[in-house]
Amino acid sequence: MITDLRTLARLATGIENRDPAALAALAALPRGHAKIIGITGPPGAGKSTLVDALALALRRREKTVAILAIDPSSRIHGGAILGDRVRMQRHHADPGIFIRSLASRGNPGGIAAATAGLARLMDAAGRDYVLIETVGVGQDEIEIARIAGLVVVVLVPGMGDDIQAIKSGIMEIADIFVINKSDHPGAARLEQELRSEGHAVPIIRTVATESQGVETLLDRIESLESGRPKPPAAAPGAGPGAITLDHIAIAVTDLEAALPFYQYLGLQLTGRESVPTEKVNAAILPPLELLEPAAADSPISNFLAKRGPGLHHIALRVPDLAAAIERLRAARARLLNEPRAGAGCHNYVIVLPASTGGVLLELIQEHS
Repeated sequence: MITDLRTLARLATGIENRDPAALAALAALPRGHAKIIGITGPPGAGKSTLVDALALALRRREKTVAILAIDPSSRIHGGAILGDRVRMQRHHADPGIFIRSLASRGNPGGIAAATAGLARLMDAAGRDYVLIETVGVGQDEIEIARIAGLVVVVLVPGMGDDIQAIKSGIMEIADIFVINKSDHPGAARLEQELRSEGHAVPIIRTVATESQGVETLLDRIESLESGRPKPPAAAPGAGPGAITLDHIAIAVTDLEAALPFYQYLGLQLTGRESVPTEKVNAAILPPLELLEPAAADSPISNFLAKRGPGLHHIALRVPDLAAAIERLRAARARLLNEPRAGAGCHNYVIVLPASTGGVLLELIQEHS
């Protein structure tokens, strides 16, 4: 366990700079017992104030805390603007709170490239809690879910249609919703919207500037198991071969341009299909499926704009989709949608990359 703060700070700097010696030292450190909590949400939600209030509440409970505050990078020198470190200056004399501001440096997902390594370091240093505050994020910036054992999504009254706009992104990774600035008009309406969307997670109202609701939030955080879920036990009677590969989906900009290569390779085109609900055209060449956007606002269009052509998802055929979903939810896996009809006469759900190791996973079952 690292107890000297200067040593801890130097090692953190080495990890952030990708120094080989620091990375080797990190790999050799034993794991600790920290609960790693992600605090995310759109800009202006009051995440920094909430993190500050949570840190104080944890110290009152005699818990040690590390705060990793992801700040936007300066356009001049590329470093963090350090706004969070300035705001939390009152903690500088408390050895039980370690604060580190990280420059996002253009890294997508609302976090910095070194975030996972530093969270691992703070865990090894014996901290009870690691609070990771992301920069203000948009709907698809969900990388925090890959690192944190528990994700708090902070929202504020007055978001209006923004809830609809982001519901398919960060809304789906929340373990707890916090309605901050809940003394402002519209808090009740926001809570009603969240509940009407069917999110089965706790909703806590806070006024972080006054520390209102923070103890309630902390109670709920401590009541939830924080950390990576254990894989569920195998279903009774589920033997080898019960789950099979159905197809690998590749996003392409133009089906007609992409098809000849795969046909030259020897794959047979067995069918084409359009899925209006997904705004996608599909060409089926088992075991591959090529996906072309059918509209500018298709999810495939968004994927191509951000990542370019390539692997989009892997589809597994399961014998009982409802049972599979139940086991995944018990393991706190991140699901993008409720079961719905897709191409090829099947029902499907999408499991987000945060739970699968980095790739979209589609679970499918044929329907009658």
